[in-house]
Amino acid sequence: MTLSTQSDCSPQTDRPSQTDCPSQSDGGPDTVRDLFGLPVNALTMDQVLARVHRAIDRKAPLHIGVISASKVANMRRDAELRDAVLQSDIILADGMSVVWASKLLRRPLPERVAGIDLMTEILRTGSARGDRVYCFGATDEVLGAVKQHIANAYPGIVVAGSHCGYYDKVDESKIADDIAASNADVLFVAMSSPMKEQFLSRYAAQINVPVTHGVGGSFDVVAGKVKRAPKLWQKLGCEWLYRVWQEPGRMWKRYLVTNTIFLMMLVGEFFGASRRRQSQQPTTSTKPT
Repeated sequence: MTLSTQSDCSPQTDRPSQTDCPSQSDGGPDTVRDLFGLPVNALTMDQVLARVHRAIDRKAPLHIGVISASKVANMRRDAELRDAVLQSDIILADGMSVVWASKLLRRPLPERVAGIDLMTEILRTGSARGDRVYCFGATDEVLGAVKQHIANAYPGIVVAGSHCGYYDKVDESKIADDIAASNADVLFVAMSSPMKEQFLSRYAAQINVPVTHGVGGSFDVVAGKVKRAPKLWQKLGCEWLYRVWQEPGRMWKRYLVTNTIFLMMLVGEFFGASRRRQSQQPTTSTKPT
């Protein structure tokens, strides 16, 4: 994905391949914000869904990437993860910290588009459309619960195929072939970073699915294995803190490190942007009398 400052629809512009020219209903062409060196799309949930449906209807690729404070921090140290995320056609703010940072840096994003919420909306709207989905990731037990939930809550959705997230590396290409053979419209990859980004980056052409979306631990939430933070915690941007409360032994160090790195990056970005604005201000000179 590349940043573009052009606003016309000429074929020379470098934009994601899934669109001829985005309409105003799904954000228009000028929706990219440069945050921490990443081209993040300033889109609402409805605008993202419009792009998803258009990609499915046109059988055109739309690889959705999401970022949170922890992922931004990890990308600073993991070049492979960063490269994989940058191959996304659109990059969305999965965490409220990223939305708040965008406003502080005067490059505002309209709202948070959390990966799990986007997955739910794709299923909800896709049920009326008869869309086909492939579920990849988690354990067989969780996967079974997810498929049952989809059948009950979204009866119009066709689960075209599924595979658990625990497999031998040598079988990865065969899994990609199975996904391609399913003729799915949407692929949900329920793995942690950087595995989901690396899989989607490595097999994007082979799987031949219009919409690909890495959903992390969302299957565990849908299956009832993990409880999601209450709405108030989500609005306050404290969903990560709820995860620490649920699994303190595994999560506290992870979030302590990544949140600290993110704050340091934000401070550096803020003062760097302030210096750039000051340097761009015209200087006034006084003529001697």
